[in-house]
Amino acid sequence: MSTNETSTVTIAKPKPTKKPMKPARKQVKPGEVERKETPQTGKEYNIWYNKWAGGDREDNYSNKVKSQTRCNIKKDSGLTRANTTGNRYCCLFFSRGCCPYGWECNYLHTLPDPDNALPDSSKDCFAREKFADYRDDMGGVGSFNRQNRTLYIGRIKETGPGPETEEIVIRHFKEWGEIEKIRVLQYRSVAFVTYKSELHAQFAKEAMACQSLDNDEILNVRWATEDPNPVSKEQEKRWLEEQGQEAIKARMDPRIVQAMRAVRALEEGDTLDDEGEVVEADGEVSEDGPMVKRRRLDFTPPDVQPSESPKPQGLLSADTLEGLKYFAEIRRQHGSNTSAPINPRPNRSTTGLGLAEYGSEDED
Repeated sequence: MSTNETSTVTIAKPKPTKKPMKPARKQVKPGEVERKETPQTGKEYNIWYNKWAGGDREDNYSNKVKSQTRCNIKKDSGLTRANTTGNRYCCLFFSRGCCPYGWECNYLHTLPDPDNALPDSSKDCFAREKFADYRDDMGGVGSFNRQNRTLYIGRIKETGPGPETEEIVIRHFKEWGEIEKIRVLQYRSVAFVTYKSELHAQFAKEAMACQSLDNDEILNVRWATEDPNPVSKEQEKRWLEEQGQEAIKARMDPRIVQAMRAVRALEEGDTLDDEGEVVEADGEVSEDGPMVKRRRLDFTPPDVQPSESPKPQGLLSADTLEGLKYFAEIRRQHGSNTSAPINPRPNRSTTGLGLAEYGSEDED
């Protein structure tokens, strides 16, 4: 190599590794958050609805005050005792940004993981018991009879057109999970946010209660009632079916799934590859090139001319019935004369036998 030539050496970049989580920090100091009592507007205090009863029928949120703390997922998330004890429920005070225990907390200080189902479906992500029905004001923990992924956000101060308000709502609510869709009712100060996971909706409801967006308002966050739109109902029904199929598939033995695929391929006369996928017919071209030629699962011997196949009955196709008759004839001949060799040619008179007579040696 001459002195003017240079050589280039390529150094492979190391793959980025996931940083280990640090211990969770203490969001507030003990006694730092002031406890403010609800102003008395009646004679009796209802602990269920968190308001006074017997007074004027006014909006419950008219007496609400803005929350003093707010959770910051990037800064506040970390390891707690729950990561070592196996507790899979989140800290309620962490979601509100006021947990004074930090890494000493017995609950998780992270967003709930939608891929790992909770051990008890009758509880929310904070281990609170659900109820059979929603409260009258659609607040509280919620119902275990319906998976509610949509939040109602009221008292939004709109300062611009609809798209601008929608961007503000997305920016504040996307921190708590992946959003599926959002709808803003312009000039009504109302928005509906639907998350892909119900667990994220539960966390966001507590995290954004009595918070503000960009205009120092006090949000009214509660569960949304069922959407009467037929299209939305059909989408929700399809989503529930997909979730159920995925849950059943995850719990099934892979060998059972493979056996079911093999039975279906046997009935339809298809061929499965090593991965259990059906081989496409010859002549078809995909993005990766020509497809592999399909091989039919034929039970008829090569030297026998196939006759007219009977019509399929039930779950079995005509080819499957023909194959069963072939093996039944072999068994009958072999059973009548054990010293005689097995004749590969089936007796075509057996085509009239019913499915219940296959393999039977009793002529009656």
